[in-house]
Amino acid sequence: MTNGQALLSRFSDRQDSTQFLQENWQGSFAEYLDLVRKHPAITRTAYQRMYDMIIQEGTYSVEGSKDLIRYKFFDDPHLDGEDAIFGLTKPLMELVNVFRSAALKYGTERRVLLLHGPVGSSKSTIARLLKKGLERYARTDAGALYTFGWKEEDGSITWDPMNCEPLLLVPDSSREEFAKELNEGRNDEGYPIEIEGDVCPLSRFYFQERLREHDGDWTKVLESVVVRRIFLSEKDRIGIGTFQPKDEKNQDSTELTGDINYRKIAEYGTESDPRAFNFDGEFNVSNRGMIEFVEVLKLDVAFLYDLLGASQEHKIKPKKFAQTDIDTVIIGHTNEPEYRKLQSNEFMEALRDRTIKIDIPYVTTLSEEIKIYNKSYNQARVRGKHIAPHTLEVAAMWALLTRLEQPKHHGLTVLQKMKLYNGKTLPGFTAENVKQLRKEAKREGLEGISPRYVQDKISNALVVNTLSTSLNPFMVMNELESGLRHHSLIGNEELREHYRQLISAVKDEYTDIVKNEVQRAIAADEDALMRLCGNYIDNVKAYTQHEKVKNKFTGEDEEPDERLMRSIEEKIDIPESRKDDFRREIMNYIGALAIDGKQFNYKTNERLQKALEMKLFEDQKDTIKLTSLVSQVVDKETQEKIDIVKSRLIRNYGYNDESATDVLQYVASIFARGDVKEDA
Repeated sequence: MTNGQALLSRFSDRQDSTQFLQENWQGSFAEYLDLVRKHPAITRTAYQRMYDMIIQEGTYSVEGSKDLIRYKFFDDPHLDGEDAIFGLTKPLMELVNVFRSAALKYGTERRVLLLHGPVGSSKSTIARLLKKGLERYARTDAGALYTFGWKEEDGSITWDPMNCEPLLLVPDSSREEFAKELNEGRNDEGYPIEIEGDVCPLSRFYFQERLREHDGDWTKVLESVVVRRIFLSEKDRIGIGTFQPKDEKNQDSTELTGDINYRKIAEYGTESDPRAFNFDGEFNVSNRGMIEFVEVLKLDVAFLYDLLGASQEHKIKPKKFAQTDIDTVIIGHTNEPEYRKLQSNEFMEALRDRTIKIDIPYVTTLSEEIKIYNKSYNQARVRGKHIAPHTLEVAAMWALLTRLEQPKHHGLTVLQKMKLYNGKTLPGFTAENVKQLRKEAKREGLEGISPRYVQDKISNALVVNTLSTSLNPFMVMNELESGLRHHSLIGNEELREHYRQLISAVKDEYTDIVKNEVQRAIAADEDALMRLCGNYIDNVKAYTQHEKVKNKFTGEDEEPDERLMRSIEEKIDIPESRKDDFRREIMNYIGALAIDGKQFNYKTNERLQKALEMKLFEDQKDTIKLTSLVSQVVDKETQEKIDIVKSRLIRNYGYNDESATDVLQYVASIFARGDVKEDA
């Protein structure tokens, strides 16, 4: 073990002083102009910086869709997906499109962005991602930005309290020519350098004071200006602000726009001296970055006036001072009840007109919902407890069913609709049909159960079931159901009962899943499956080519074994009327592989593999006597066969010993009750 000094020395050796000096650059205004010529992007607006930050991370297309793309930024790659947003591809595209429009100054930069959706739908997570992203981006060369300060006679520097862009010090009369000079000779495709807005009242005071000293020569004034690089940081209150409603008696608009420093009035003689003012409101702090309004529609009307001015005019009104320019991305979020109040309140018309609403619904794709729970309850995080296969899947399945609207299509269940949304195919439904289903459901994802509730119940199930080494689906479903009695957001008993019925539907679906899984584990005899497949293909080939099959035992030519072929095809619901089509499809598939120089393997055809496994299971289930699992006495031979099946469940499907035993006993109890269908 090393002593404390040695430990500090080891870390000291790793420090890079050159990088620190580069990151904490300071220089004159003239040197800053050289930087601007070299890297014009350092003068970008807040919206331009926000858009570039997201785009820089890259994009990728969504599988199965030509219209949808994902922005890697929202996968939170820098923190291993800690705040990753799953699903919600379309709302995130809408959000980025608004940023792009605002970056190009098409008008949306003068709006409040309102993330609207039910509780727990990732609104706060999106805002948090953007804030963290800005902090990270500002530390890169691509995201660098600068502010300025004033040299005092004693050598100290008074920094601009709102971290304004140094170019704002150029007077209005010279800005057009100045910007033209800076843009001259540029051949990049970036944003043109534009000088818009004014510095804060304190810097304006210093500028005017020193302008008088230099007889109106503003270039001389700039010689006393020091420019430095800044890093956006919510904790340090630089460029990122957060505002949330509190008790109206203890909160006023000065929290947004700053307040008078009464201790300094005696020193400077008047309230209207900017040196006696604290520019530390959330709008002041968030200049050059973004401000998040938590539950924005719960704000008192007095705050909304400040919000309207900040969005439309990019100005705020500090007490005792003229309107002050700000450059910040304004993002608020709200829940459904508050938004309905906004719609019905005629006095809020101005706010509605200056708001861009982006719906952030719950996820409605099963695979994406499962990812939410996998992130929180993967085996690395859940220590000492095994998560049995399908445990998180059934929780996600139930959550999704509560959010989906009953399909209008005759004969389609909500469970089938969920599968269609998840990319499964059903006879008679195309990709266009699925799009139409989504269009018909106007409020889908804006109602239902929150992921937070499901996460709470999974956590509870992990804690309550202390005697078990494994968390299984029934433990979680029991918690989900029992928690409904006390769920504060379920308004009536009818809805509560509907959610209970959906749990029953999920249990039935889970039963089908594990029956199939156990069947596949029993039928996982590779050699037997290959023999059965070979036999089937020989007969199908002979049938489609109107030939006979040679009997391996007698050597005689015989008609294709129709009974064998149908016993396999019926397992995947191929009707008698479609058997010829299916058989030709199989032969065409084999032929296409042969043309490409590939060899046929039954595993490459999912439907055929399922049919073969179910057929083999049917042939073998009586020899294994699975139902004996629910009896007290199991003979040695049967036990050995059961142990083989259990080891396959552990090796191939992710079970541990306890959960494999549980699922085998569960499926065995179904067989014992005689509940298995003929084709199961």
